[in-house]
Amino acid sequence: MRKLTTLDNKLRIITQRMKVRDSVSVGVWFGVGGRYENSQNKGIAHFMEHLAFKGSRNYSCEQIKQQVEGVGGSLNAFTSEEETCFYAKVPRKHLNKTFDILSDISFFPQITKSDLEKERTVILEEIKMYHDLPQYYVMELLEQLLWPNHPLGEGLAGTSQTVSNLKQADLKAFQQHYYVPDNVVVSLCGDIKHDEVVDVIAKKLAHLKGHKPDRYIPARKTQDTPTGRFYTKDTEQMHLALGFLGYETNHKDYYVLALLSIMLGGNMSSRLFNEVREKRGLAYSIGSSFKSLDDTGVFMVRAGVDNSKIESALDVILKVLRKVARQGVTADELKRGKDYFSGQFLLGLEDTMDHMIWLGAGLMSRDKINTPEIVVQKIQAVTLADIKRVADEILNPQRLNVSLIGPLDEKLESQLRVVAGLSR
Repeated sequence: MRKLTTLDNKLRIITQRMKVRDSVSVGVWFGVGGRYENSQNKGIAHFMEHLAFKGSRNYSCEQIKQQVEGVGGSLNAFTSEEETCFYAKVPRKHLNKTFDILSDISFFPQITKSDLEKERTVILEEIKMYHDLPQYYVMELLEQLLWPNHPLGEGLAGTSQTVSNLKQADLKAFQQHYYVPDNVVVSLCGDIKHDEVVDVIAKKLAHLKGHKPDRYIPARKTQDTPTGRFYTKDTEQMHLALGFLGYETNHKDYYVLALLSIMLGGNMSSRLFNEVREKRGLAYSIGSSFKSLDDTGVFMVRAGVDNSKIESALDVILKVLRKVARQGVTADELKRGKDYFSGQFLLGLEDTMDHMIWLGAGLMSRDKINTPEIVVQKIQAVTLADIKRVADEILNPQRLNVSLIGPLDEKLESQLRVVAGLSR
């Protein structure tokens, strides 16, 4: 049974009791991420995530790791465009101690100068690593095209320059501004009792005061000219990414786009997998996905392609997308897409960690959580006409953005631009 409590200081606590589970998963979510930054402090949210584990008011770095891992649990965190989450999965008898650690590192990190300098070096190496891995860097190039001159178009880790310039005072000010009760969701899943959990959290955090943090800079939802970014690098494989601006999280066609993504490239029976890999052998990896944010979104296709076949692969991918936009999909494809979505969704919710993330991310981004039954109903309600309408809108050639990394020369780049309908 799912329950939600809001403390007097606006901190929200959501739980899902999952009986006959040995594990409990807990996440402390903050409504802040990469898009809340600017050109001077880009990467600061990710930096804060790293520093939190270096030590807090009551726990040293060694204690943080040992007291969770020492009982068989796992502890980690992630930063996204709109959220930062500190989370753990432990045997349920260790929940109280684990939450004390999680809340302490997230609300009361030490942020010492020595830790800052050590972690700065680590993050600078992380940035270099991502730039050295074309399958990751191609996505950063794509985001620059999707959201130019905007925080969403810049890497979450920041740049070497911004990370090098961040000071202790910058990090403390950022943490004090955004890591406040008004901006927090605590989500828990497992064989737990809501009222008992609320008492534990309230004793630790109910006294905290806060404020409503600043909002982010709005991002664009549409474009009227296709764009491309080609990066020459001596690689054994071409790394290709296509992106179309999509829908925001609460858009009425969110689930229509989710199904479209599955049918185009979400599994081995999808159109792109069959046409690009199975029938023609043009790529080893090929797939599609979508991401929704508070005010914008993106539908993406990614592929790893033989260097000699990149022109043919891009041509086939675009033809598949255009055909679906023009003709839609078949009734059989739609049924299989619905069954696949529903099955994957419901299977994922059996795990306490996946369920905790679904609750926390959903409440943070949507301010409400649909029941699994409602989600399945929304999926089942999608029609062939819905798919065709959304495909026609999203897969518009004028909304196309193409990024590519590989051993390019001027002639090949020119040919690829013609195939994609891009101007020089």
